[in-house]
Amino acid sequence: MQTPAAIKLQEGAVPEIRRSGDYAVVAITKHGAELARRLQASFGGATDVYYMSKFARGDEAERGIQLFEGSVRLLYPALFPAYQGLVCIISLGAVVRMIAPLLEDKKKDPGIVVIDDKGEHVISVLSGHLGGANELTREVAAALGARAVITTASDVQKTIAVDLFGRRFGWTWDSADKLTPVSASVVNEERVAVVQESGEPDWWLHDTPLPPHIRTYGDISSALADEPQAALVVTHRLLEPEELPILANGVLYRPKVIALGIGCNRGTSAEEIEAVVRDTLSELRFSLQSVKAVCTIDLKQDEEGLVAVCRSHGWPLVCYTPQELNEMPIDDPSDTVYKFTGAYGVSEPAAKRYTGAQQLALTKKKSGNVTISVAVAPFLK
Repeated sequence: MQTPAAIKLQEGAVPEIRRSGDYAVVAITKHGAELARRLQASFGGATDVYYMSKFARGDEAERGIQLFEGSVRLLYPALFPAYQGLVCIISLGAVVRMIAPLLEDKKKDPGIVVIDDKGEHVISVLSGHLGGANELTREVAAALGARAVITTASDVQKTIAVDLFGRRFGWTWDSADKLTPVSASVVNEERVAVVQESGEPDWWLHDTPLPPHIRTYGDISSALADEPQAALVVTHRLLEPEELPILANGVLYRPKVIALGIGCNRGTSAEEIEAVVRDTLSELRFSLQSVKAVCTIDLKQDEEGLVAVCRSHGWPLVCYTPQELNEMPIDDPSDTVYKFTGAYGVSEPAAKRYTGAQQLALTKKKSGNVTISVAVAPFLK
């Protein structure tokens, strides 16, 4: 796999960068690069990663990681105005010296977070409140299993940061339109509903109970009955018309919980696979944004159409051996499939093995050259 060209950092020149997320992680050591890669995996498309080219592993182009050569100090003039927050796996003193000439105003400066090279401490350095560095610190620390270090005396409210909610799990929101008013409702202690139908349950980061003005619900109808003033809704489903009022002052989050088990004939086009995926999710009333991975048999690890679809969406292609697939109980084992692959099924056992789900949302559907199964990852509460 080809390594992308590195950014050449030069004195007096602001380098060109490719911004795709709201946050950037910067590393200059071998251990730091590994931590940066872990954070990218945890935070998904919300985070861009930059590290020195000498630590390249060959998959940077595929993962969207940007490499650089030269003094990292020269990278910050490009990063500072581009991102909401910067996570620096660099010593605290060095970061302070590098960002000092770039500081403008606490209303404009991005949140700055520093991590030590072993990933043991995550420190909120700049723009703790307005820039969101304190909440970003907590999210990063939770993702790494590290200790969050926050020194602002006024950081006592201990509530939900709406724009970072579930970010370490890879949750995304459908729209950012209501982030500000919902955040205001949370901070002003209005009645707030957290509706969670799927996704990781351990999103509360604080060592204190959930504030009394925030209540949790397992479904939208129950929350609507209590008439909350704001809502955070976590679901992989497409909402029904009667459920839409919950978003009058609400943010809809998409947890990464859907696994697509896919089998296909050799040479099946990416367009056909893409169409089957979209049609199937539409029939199930599931969101494409909640897909976490595509799972299949190892014979398909180089299937061009399948690889292309995964690449276009940023989904990992998870491959299992026939033996691993045959360990999973399935409803309709096929001797024909076994004859050609050594497995009694592909899409169904692959989806089950990846998610650990006993029951699938869609056991198996054959459409043209594609067979698809759909699983929703269960989480114990």
